[in-house]
Amino acid sequence: MADKPKVAFYWCASCGGCEESIVDLAEDILFVADNVDIVMWPVGLDFKRHDVEAMPDKSILAALINGAIRTSEQEEMAHLMRQKSQVVIAYGACAHQGGIPALANQFELEEILRWVYHDSPSTYNDEKTRPQTKFYDENGRIPELPQLWNVVRTLDQVIDVDYYLPGCPPSPKLLKDAVIALLTGNVPPKGTVLAPDIALCEECPRKETKPTDLVFDEFKRPHQVMIDTEKCLLAQGLICMGPATRAGCGALCTIGNMPCSGCYGPTSRVRDQGAKILSSIASSVNGKTEHEIDKIIAGIPDPVGTFYRYGLAGSILRKKVKFEERV
Repeated sequence: MADKPKVAFYWCASCGGCEESIVDLAEDILFVADNVDIVMWPVGLDFKRHDVEAMPDKSILAALINGAIRTSEQEEMAHLMRQKSQVVIAYGACAHQGGIPALANQFELEEILRWVYHDSPSTYNDEKTRPQTKFYDENGRIPELPQLWNVVRTLDQVIDVDYYLPGCPPSPKLLKDAVIALLTGNVPPKGTVLAPDIALCEECPRKETKPTDLVFDEFKRPHQVMIDTEKCLLAQGLICMGPATRAGCGALCTIGNMPCSGCYGPTSRVRDQGAKILSSIASSVNGKTEHEIDKIIAGIPDPVGTFYRYGLAGSILRKKVKFEERV
């Protein structure tokens, strides 16, 4: 019997939800186990980096890498998985667009380290000690920690990526469909996002109640109102990313009476997901004077976290740049 195709999973800067989504396949995980040989999955199996290094180049059919690239170790592993794999899939919102970790791009690295190790209310660190990348102990050994980069990057900003499975996390159906496509060789063109190329509104059960012309007199947050379970969330003054977000999740958030937060990223017709929805919403603000407009948009206290919650690293904005004053 011929060897089964080899598949690898790896986890970079993310919460671990993408790893959980593999288990969410439920009984379909038996289909995966029967048809592929998992040769790397740190969260589930005891394979080490040296096991992958010993494998021939391109001997892995597909590597599904989740998480953004934040550290030197993650970048090294991304290059290693690319070297050993025929196909690399950016798995989940963090690998695809940067995800929640990329919100750190709003700040300089020094700001983050100072807050975490010096200034936060829960920090007790009179010596102002920080982790060091190298430490020489009394026996002359040099334990090393990964270096934290100044910018969070998407996977395709570091290595060549063949396909993208979006979502936080991707749905079990999308994962199963991707595995079947790989096993049968029935794969789409390189660069394809393996999810429907339509807006989430198209699969939202509230779409018939979405008004043609939206007008915002104020913006509300979910905890501030009793949300109508049937009416379009935008029509209720709630920021819903559905019009600028790719379908494929089954509209789970809107069915659960919460606005879409945009984790599946944009469709192919949208260059910048945050700018797209921001432009749409801004044109519908019902304010005439600067004071009226300011009062309305005050209902969005965290614009970056609202419009770029999952996509800052992959957006036009990407990273805060600090310009030093020149004399």
